[in-house]
Amino acid sequence: MDFKAEFSSQLFNTHQTDFTEKALQLFRYQAAHNEVYKQYLKHLKTDVQQVTALDEIPFLPIEFFKSQNVKTGNFDAEAVFYSSGTTQQTRSRHFVSDLGLYFKTCQHIFESFYGPLQDFVVLALLPSYLEQGGSSLVAMVDYFIKQTGQQEKGFYLNEHKLILAAIAQARLRGKKVILIGVSYALLDWADTLQGKEDFSDVIIMETGGMKGRRREMIREELHTQLQHGFGVKGIHSEYGMTELMSQGYSKGDGIFWPGQTMQILLRDLNDPFYINSSLRSGGINVIDLANIDSCAFIETKDIGKMHPDGSFEVLGRFDNSDIRGCNLLIA
Repeated sequence: MDFKAEFSSQLFNTHQTDFTEKALQLFRYQAAHNEVYKQYLKHLKTDVQQVTALDEIPFLPIEFFKSQNVKTGNFDAEAVFYSSGTTQQTRSRHFVSDLGLYFKTCQHIFESFYGPLQDFVVLALLPSYLEQGGSSLVAMVDYFIKQTGQQEKGFYLNEHKLILAAIAQARLRGKKVILIGVSYALLDWADTLQGKEDFSDVIIMETGGMKGRRREMIREELHTQLQHGFGVKGIHSEYGMTELMSQGYSKGDGIFWPGQTMQILLRDLNDPFYINSSLRSGGINVIDLANIDSCAFIETKDIGKMHPDGSFEVLGRFDNSDIRGCNLLIA
């Protein structure tokens, strides 16, 4: 069995105790077989064999996904995911050799937080993602909808009355309902609702992003407006991006937990190569063990805060970064 097949077969048996070992195995594999990452490490004069801890691994700046084909090995992609952005921006590309692994990863992580998909009706309010195409989020949600076996339509543009009818039908069938939406679309609806409809048993999950449609706002303000409009006690969130196969989820207050195949490390805001577990805030670096075919070690443009229990918050983005799906301003 080759490395990829063996590694992916053990992916969902990963525990905190062996995460480091698996990450180091994947680091050495990608350092040898990912040409972009190999050249980056060479430029940094990294001695791969001397790297023995997670905070010693150089993380690839996420901008490389815009200018380079970040691939480990040679393969024909089953899908290419593109980041959201304006027509003036270069969109990131994530070449996916195994869509089945992506969907399996997404489902495994979602169900570890929320339970079986078959218990849900998934409704999606993601107009800009649908319009641009190539979205990993749309692919994930579409897969979720199919896994539920739901009778109700899954994707909506601005058909709010149809969403309300779908929620009512799901309730009659005894199903839990999750409404996943891009921030500006949820806000547009919340402004007209003002607590007039009953969403008390609906999970409202925002995926971030104003896409230039509304002004950017800090998370607390966003969630307060959504809570008031939908009349719910808390707003759930998903932390994911085009360049990742794995996700993290928040059930409220902007506190995220990474999926089993994912770990967050913080780097110093002024020195991207200084990574230390003692940092409580800094730039977010992500290790994604499911990124076997691209790069599992990504330096994002997000600024975050770590908690001792392993959860994290997203505080904002670096000033020189593009407007992306999870863009929030720093308070």
